[in-house]
Amino acid sequence: MSRKRTFLCLLRPVFMIMLLFGLSSSGEGRQESAGGPELCQGNYLSEPAARHQLAEFARGYSTVAEWRARAQRVREGILRGAGLLPPPNNCALNPIVHSRRDHDGYSVENVAFESLPGFFVTGNLYRPKLGKPPYAAVLCPHGHFTYPGGGGRFRPDMQVRCAMLARMGAVVFSYDMVGWGDSTQTTHDHPLVLALQIWDSIRCLDFLESLDEVDMRRVGITGASGGGTQTFLLAAVDDRVAVSVPVVMVSAHFFGGCNCESGMPIHRSKFHITNNADIAALTAPRPQLLLSCGEDWTKNNPQVEFPYVQNVYRLFGAADKVENVHLAAEGHDYGPSKRAAAFKFFARHLGLDLSRVADPVCYEGIDENRITIERPDRLHVFDDHHPRPSHALKGDEAITAALQARPEDPEQVRLSRIYAQR
Repeated sequence: MSRKRTFLCLLRPVFMIMLLFGLSSSGEGRQESAGGPELCQGNYLSEPAARHQLAEFARGYSTVAEWRARAQRVREGILRGAGLLPPPNNCALNPIVHSRRDHDGYSVENVAFESLPGFFVTGNLYRPKLGKPPYAAVLCPHGHFTYPGGGGRFRPDMQVRCAMLARMGAVVFSYDMVGWGDSTQTTHDHPLVLALQIWDSIRCLDFLESLDEVDMRRVGITGASGGGTQTFLLAAVDDRVAVSVPVVMVSAHFFGGCNCESGMPIHRSKFHITNNADIAALTAPRPQLLLSCGEDWTKNNPQVEFPYVQNVYRLFGAADKVENVHLAAEGHDYGPSKRAAAFKFFARHLGLDLSRVADPVCYEGIDENRITIERPDRLHVFDDHHPRPSHALKGDEAITAALQARPEDPEQVRLSRIYAQR
């Protein structure tokens, strides 16, 4: 990759966010908050109030142009509420990739790269061994699920999800939430954890873009619970996501119970008001599958959240690109039936080969038995043989300063302005 192309790739998130500058007006003013930024956490709304709020939102637009005006304001509200407008200082990714293991139809490597100077995103890269590049790609953030011996991306079901998508022909990156796995430069209680995770996800797209074998026109993301929040937030603010599958998280009345989901004022300010169903609708008209269940806050999806999201898709003439698979008898997880639905959706919309994992005698016609579950110690990026680089940031103050640093390079600012004017 040329030096010029590398530089422009590094600037891509800055360019994307700069496009969101400038508040637009619409007939929605009566719905906006009269006060300052406000946190919307947990069960912030009652279920009837959430239905009423979605109805109020829907009255504010009836055309694609009106929806786009609202969508721009909500995207900007999310990024401003997270403190990401203007965006942080960009940096080279400086990827670390090691310890390749070969399995049946896929390989696994341990990976880290810098999302901020000295702050590392950590995870595992699953690559297909069948087919020819360029490959589709899927990001796999995880939620707050624990497991004996290691939660997060170390869980067996996370490994199964990633390996199955790789066997189907996708490059898959499974990455840690801040404070989990190898991401131990700060804790999950960092006051800006929500902003850190959005920025990490944006830089994950940059990492995929740096891989020559990835087709950036075919990039998906999927996660459950807190990983579901990361899924619909990234799809909302970065249009490089082509297909989104948020699992057991899209709710109009529940805003997330952790600070990494709702600990910053991304849902309400003097300029905007939104909820997670409305944020999911920002993905339109790109393909999206809402996976919901009967035993958590997504229980109303078929009657409440999905019709709202589908109506936005209908404005674009793309109602067939959004689906809801509702599992009324199931609970809050990313279990086999949910994975099967996601695999089939990604196969259709990313051009993956479902036949590589299909078996009619297996549950839902999907054979997950050829996946190798690795011990957590094999999946760690940093260990005695691969220590964290010496320039890694230490302490919350240093990490906060890096996140809040803004570009000073005149050339970077100039290019951002040129892009924003296109």
